[in-house]
Amino acid sequence: MTENEFIAELRNHSQKAYAKLIDDFQQKVFATCISFVPNREDAEDIAQEVFVEVFNSIGKFKGNSKLSTWIYRITTNKCLEFIRKKSTKKRFGFLQSITGNDIPFDKTSYFTEMNHPGILLENKEKTETLFKAINKLPEAQSVVFTLCKIDGKSYEEISEITEKSISSVESLMFRAKKNLQDILGDFYKNDL
Repeated sequence: MTENEFIAELRNHSQKAYAKLIDDFQQKVFATCISFVPNREDAEDIAQEVFVEVFNSIGKFKGNSKLSTWIYRITTNKCLEFIRKKSTKKRFGFLQSITGNDIPFDKTSYFTEMNHPGILLENKEKTETLFKAINKLPEAQSVVFTLCKIDGKSYEEISEITEKSISSVESLMFRAKKNLQDILGDFYKNDL
């Protein structure tokens, strides 16, 4: 079955095509989700949302990119949406705590909860430090760094997923590395 035939089957709401979509992309989508949100349960929830979105929005797919690129774009956007919602709740909880209303909502270490299946116990502390540093980067730098260094995507793939030029991706990656060196340098300097 060609990609166009597969897309046509998805547009016709074929259960067989949907099952193939999940078989082909489940692990890849989950790996991307857990790269952005290192909490297994939430990454699984986001991955489910991605497949629902793909199935519901397949009619809007224009074919300007490969189907896989479109799916990774949806995955990245769903992860960023989730992170923004968590950050909003964290800020709201902080405001509640300083005004004395309600119990403070503290999720400061949420995005460093290391339930990532590939992380060995002895590396969890280093990984937690790295994820904290990545979360301090501006969003565009964080996305490019995560897709490249954690999810293993090439600059070309990242360019397609983020809809940015390759030179823009390279520039964001350069700035992300520089900022991470500064952030981690300060961390280790203060830690000694």
